[in-house]
Parts: sequence; C-alpha cells; structure tokens
Amino acid sequence: MNNEIRRLLEAVRSGETSVDEALLRIKSQPFEDIGYAKVDLHRKVRQGAAEVIYGAGKTPEQIIGIADTMKKHGQENILITRLSEQAAVAVSEVHPMEYHREARVGIIGGLPKPDGLGTIVVATGGTSDIPVAEEAALTARILGNEVTRLYDVGVAGLHRTLAHLDDIMSASVIIAIAGMEGALASVIGGLADCPVIAVPTSVGYGASFGGLSALLSMLNSCASGVSVVNIDNGFGAGYLASMINHIR
Repeated sequence: MNNEIRRLLEAVRSGETSVDEALLRIKSQPFEDIGYAKVDLHRKVRQGAAEVIYGAGKTPEQIIGIADTMKKHGQENILITRLSEQAAVAVSEVHPMEYHREARVGIIGGLPKPDGLGTIVVATGGTSDIPVAEEAALTARILGNEVTRLYDVGVAGLHRTLAHLDDIMSASVIIAIAGMEGALASVIGGLADCPVIAVPTSVGYGASFGGLSALLSMLNSCASGVSVVNIDNGFGAGYLASMINHIR
C-alpha cells in the first residue's frame, strides 16, 4: 500500500479527516511527472497491482529515476521486464536487485509471500520456451502467487504431460507456453478444469513465422477455457493469471 494512502487511512480512522477529503487527496495526484515518464502512483489502488517498468528502450538512468519515484511513494517490490544484463548492472548499483538473465527480469525488493487462492502452473512445450516461461513465472511470483513450473512437457512426448496430471488438475490457473504448432495449450485445455492462458512463442522453423503459426493454432483451439496472449508475452500471461488467482 502507498505510504500516502496509509497515512490518509489512519487520518480517517482517527477522525482527523473525512472519507470525502481523503478521496479527494487520493485523486489529486494520480501520477508524478518526472519529465521523461509519468509514473502511475494509483495503479495498485485501481487495479490491485503496482506499475511495472518495461526496460527495453529505456536507459539505465531512466529506469533508476522511475524506480526512485516508485520507492519514494512506498512501492516496495518493483518488477522490471525486458531488462538487458548491461542495464541491470548499472541499475543494481543504485537499486540492488535480483536479476534473472534468462527471463531478462529484474526484481527490486524481493518477492512477497504468496496470497493467491491457489497455484499457478507454468508449463512449456520445450526447453527453448523457458525464457518466456520464466518471465511469466516471475511476474506471477512478484504479484503474490505460488507457482509450479512444468518445463519440457510438450506433445512430441505426450507421456511427459500426462505424468503431471496431479499438478494440472489441482491448478487454479495454467499458463501453457509453446512455439512450433502450439498444440500444448489445446492438450492442457482438454485436461484442466481451470482457465488456461496460452502463450505462443517465436520458437520454431521457418513456417512457424516467428510464432504466428502457434498464435493462430492457439486462437483456433477447440478446447474450452483457453485464452491467448501475444507472441512471447510472458508478462501479460503472468499478470492475467495473477488477476484470476486473486478473484475472491
């Protein structure tokens, strides 16, 4: 919770200010303009999760400035996606972080204790899909979810998938990540009784068209309960899975 909002809640409880006055103050500064970015200070209030920094295309100095603003306003855990190793080194000198090279993800402030309703399963068709899967898994973890990873369980060896039926059947949300023809999402969708979020990856030979074949296959899945995010969008899948896992 934002420190300013916490102070306002305490002021309302003590009678120092009214609910209407507190709401007006909350609405008065929805973001902070730092020149090259308008940092959203109210996103956690509006959506339940604070703003995330998309690292690609930003200089280390810009990332540091945005993180400074977030921390100043009480954001304890900060997720930075698509962060290069070189930028991570520079940012870490100011804001110590855990850097996950494979996923290109940086985490400032560590991971919170899971508070979701159940477990999010992240499954991949092959080992080559793991970078996208790790982006999804780490996104789900920093948003307060328990995550189980099932890697290299693709349909080329269906027994590998069926060996994890207990995990699949007990999940509250499943993220199915695959390139090539993207069949894993349909297989898992036909086994699971929970929402399945399909993530096509750009893994595959020429006719996979950089993930387009997997995307179209997943969109045309005959399994009920399968939704699809964009190619290589592990973050989007992890975020959506977290929202589903926190519906009370």
